[in-house]
Order: sequence, then C-alpha cells, then structure tokens
Amino acid sequence: MSDTQKVILRFTDGKMLKGFIRDLKLTEESLFIEDESGNQLKVRLKELKAIFFVHSFEGNREHQEKKSFAGSRPGSKRVFVKFKDGESIMGFVEGELPWRTGFFLESMKEKAFTIVPVDEASNNIKILVVTSAVNDVTLVGA
Repeated sequence: MSDTQKVILRFTDGKMLKGFIRDLKLTEESLFIEDESGNQLKVRLKELKAIFFVHSFEGNREHQEKKSFAGSRPGSKRVFVKFKDGESIMGFVEGELPWRTGFFLESMKEKAFTIVPVDEASNNIKILVVTSAVNDVTLVGA
C-alpha cells in the first residue's frame, strides 16, 4: 500500500480513531496513522480490533447496512467473524484462507486478515481484522 488511505481504527477497548495510513506493514508491532488534525500517532497492533478502510469518515447515516450474504464473489469464501467483545461482522475472504481448518486462530502466523463487506454499498471498502481480537471465525456455506 503505497498511497494514503482513509481509515477508522477500532480499538479493543471500544475507542475509535479516524485518520490516514500510508505504507501499512503488518510485519511490524505498531503502525503509524495521521489523525484528522495532521498529528502522527503510533498505534500498537495488539491494541486494535480492526482497521476499516472507508470511503468517508462520515458515512451515510441513512444507509441501512445489509447484514446477510446475497450471492457470492468468485474466488472468495464467506465468513462470520465474532470478536472477543461480542461484536460480529460478516464478509468475504478473497483467495485462500489465511489459516488452516481445524487450527486455532492464535496459532496463525498472520497478525490480521482482510475481509470485504457483504454490502457493496457500504462505506467500508475492506476491513483488516486483527487476529488477536477475534474469538471465532465461521465459514458460511454457499
């Protein structure tokens, strides 16, 4: 990711931070974000629940987010992600799953995985889910 991307960080403690990320590297323990005021902040990955890559910070309050799978995306797998705090999201993992079936997520080498929202009209373009904040991931049949 070489260009600046608009993101909303969701923390495990419920906080949120809006800003811009450039050159996100998941090999590091921390990431840098420029907040809306232009301040550079360092955020530890393990404090995050997810990073939402968004079209706008405001979103569309009148849009009713679609919460079910309709159809399929070629080359993708449907997943239901439940976070440790009880919140859940649904989306598509493109390509191969970043974990092996039957193994706990804690054993994955990847610190995060990306899902694409089920609602194509969503303000969210994609969601980077931080593995340490996840309680369970369920594959949903076609």
